[in-house]
Amino acid sequence: MGSVPSSVRSISDLALIAGVSVSTVSRALTGKGTLNQATRDRIRAIASEHGFRLNVAAQNLRLGRTGAIGVLLPLGNQRGQALSDPFFSTMLGHIAEALTERGYDLLLSRVVPERDMWLDDFIRSGRTDGIIMIGQSDQHAVLDRAARHHRAIVVWGAHDPGNAYTTVGSDNHAGGVLAARHLLQRGCRRLAYFGHGDTPEFAARRAGFLSALPEDIRRDTTVVASSVAPEASHIAAHDYFAAGNRPDGVFAASDVGAISVIGAAGEFDIVTPHDMAVIGFDDILLARLCHPPLTTIRQDVEGGACMLVDLLLRRMEGADTQSIQFTPQLIVRETA
Repeated sequence: MGSVPSSVRSISDLALIAGVSVSTVSRALTGKGTLNQATRDRIRAIASEHGFRLNVAAQNLRLGRTGAIGVLLPLGNQRGQALSDPFFSTMLGHIAEALTERGYDLLLSRVVPERDMWLDDFIRSGRTDGIIMIGQSDQHAVLDRAARHHRAIVVWGAHDPGNAYTTVGSDNHAGGVLAARHLLQRGCRRLAYFGHGDTPEFAARRAGFLSALPEDIRRDTTVVASSVAPEASHIAAHDYFAAGNRPDGVFAASDVGAISVIGAAGEFDIVTPHDMAVIGFDDILLARLCHPPLTTIRQDVEGGACMLVDLLLRRMEGADTQSIQFTPQLIVRETA
């Protein structure tokens, strides 16, 4: 066994002093990998005592890693969606916390696809060790192609057994069914659905909602194409009510859309829930804070964010993973 060094200049020196392997020191100082907490604390204390700080950049360079995970928001058919969107900012916050706990930095990119190779180009740039995609937009074919030759991709969104990529998301169809049944139980019969139909998640919510309606009600239910962007969704709702439509029940495919519907309805003296019951989807913070508080379909955003990070890191280590689908929950508040 080598002699204990009088000063600590490298990770090897620290390993000798601590009486452990170099890899154990690396795990202790980076926070990555499995390690007994007492051992981790002892090694960090020794490093602090000797004024040693790990050069993570140099270590990543030696290992061929960047130490960063890319979080991408593809905006194929929703180009008006901003990074400040309440759902996205909530999801991003939870992902950032989970990545920090695992010792990774986050590289955020809002992508407006101009060509089919945009994801392949990002992967070849070598800027990140893995990719978390928030939503699929209309980029299913792009994601599928990239995932067939690049393991380190996971996607938040609707599950499709034919996907080559691993997804984490809610059972959107079941969420739509929950919304329909609740409106029917309240006695609502003149119904409307607000949401964009070109994304897999919104399409599944709409399909679930319509499938749970009796034939006569489904036949008369209005489907309103509405963006996820607040301004655009408010305009769509305003135009709908300005045309004289007066539903007694509305299911919006997002909480932002539902809040826009309530606001636009108020401009025509339609009071929620007295004149019109409204249900949203997501259960973002605004759903609890708006007036009246929004009845909504909750999806586990925090749990989903942690699962995205966990599955991605497992795939980066070579493990095979299965897509995960959470069961949504009806949260009854004052709007329905």
